[in-house]
Amino acid sequence: MKAFGQIERILAVPRIVLAGLALAGLVLVATVVVPARDALAQDPHTAALQSIVKLSIRVPPDARSARTLGTEREGNGIVIDGNGLIVTIGYLIIESDSILVTTAAGKSIPAELVGYDHDTGLGLIRTAVPPAVPPLKLGDSTQTAERDQVLVAGHGGQEAAIGAFVVSRRDFAGSWEYLLENAIFTSPPIAGFGGAALIGRDGRLLGVGSLFVGDAMQGQRPLPGNMFVPIDRLKPIMGDLLTQGRPSGPIRPWLGLQPEDVKGRVFVQRVQSDTPAAKAGIGVGDIVLAVGDKPVTGVADYYRKLWSLGEAGIPVKLKLLQGAELREITVKSADRMSYLKINKTY
Repeated sequence: MKAFGQIERILAVPRIVLAGLALAGLVLVATVVVPARDALAQDPHTAALQSIVKLSIRVPPDARSARTLGTEREGNGIVIDGNGLIVTIGYLIIESDSILVTTAAGKSIPAELVGYDHDTGLGLIRTAVPPAVPPLKLGDSTQTAERDQVLVAGHGGQEAAIGAFVVSRRDFAGSWEYLLENAIFTSPPIAGFGGAALIGRDGRLLGVGSLFVGDAMQGQRPLPGNMFVPIDRLKPIMGDLLTQGRPSGPIRPWLGLQPEDVKGRVFVQRVQSDTPAAKAGIGVGDIVLAVGDKPVTGVADYYRKLWSLGEAGIPVKLKLLQGAELREITVKSADRMSYLKINKTY
C-alpha cells in the first residue's frame, strides 16, 4: 500500500529512540497520521475502509454490564462476508437488545447478535439484509510482528484511519477475568478503538480493536497505543459461534471478582453483586494469596491457576488475606454466560 511508504522512515527509527522521545505519542501522530491519510486517497486498498461500519447498541438498564459499560454504546464493526456477518469487540454487543449498523454511505440496517466468546473478547453480529459493502478478508495475524506497518481504522473512511506500527506482542490480563495471549499492541493510538480494524500491508484484517493502553510499548517512558485481538483467534471458533452462539468445549470457572496486580500481589478491586465471589464473602481490598495450595504471583498467574482446576461449577479454594486475618474460602464457581442476561437471537 502506498500509505505504508509514507511512514517507513518513522518505523526505521530504532526502538530505543522511540521509547526515549519525551513527547513520542504527539510526534508520531503529527508525522505519521497526516501523510498516511493523504496517501490513502490514492490507494486501491481504500476499499477495505468501506468494510468498517458504525455500530449503535442499546442495552436494557437491568443488564449486568449496564453499570460498567452503559446502556447506549457505540463502536465499530467489520463486515467479513457477503451476507452481513460482522466481527466486533464483544463488550459492545454483550446483553444488547438493539443493534443498528450504519455503513460509510449512511445506510442504517438493524442487526442481531450471532455469538460471543469471552475468552477472546470477540463477538459476531449479522445484519437483517446484506449491506452493500465489500467484505474484508481475514489475514494471518500469526505472522504479525513488532515494527510491522499497519493501518488502524474505525468507521468514517480515511478520516478515521491512521498509519501505525506494531510495537509489542505480549499477553494481556484484564481485571474482568480475561487473559489474552499474544495480543497485538500498536501505536500511535486511535480514539475510536472499540471494534476498529487492524489492516495489514496486503489489505487483510489482522485484528479487532479492544482497548486504549498507556503502555503499548513498555519501558521507562511507555508509549500509548491500542490493544487488538488477533484475528486468528476467531478462526477456530467461528463455526461454533455461527451455529451455537458460543465456542464448544470446556467452560472456564468464573468467580465474579476483579483483581488488580500491585507489585505481584493480587488485590480484589471489585466484586460484582450476586456472583460466586460475593456469595462466598470475598470483599474489596482482600488479597488473593493462593489458589488451593499454589501461591499466585500476579493476575495472569492467578487466572491460569484458577482455570487449570477444571470446568465451571467446580469448588475453588482460595487463600485470602482479609485485613489482618488469613482465611481460606471455598467458592463454587459458575459459568459466566449464565450470569449475563443474553438476548439469544442466534
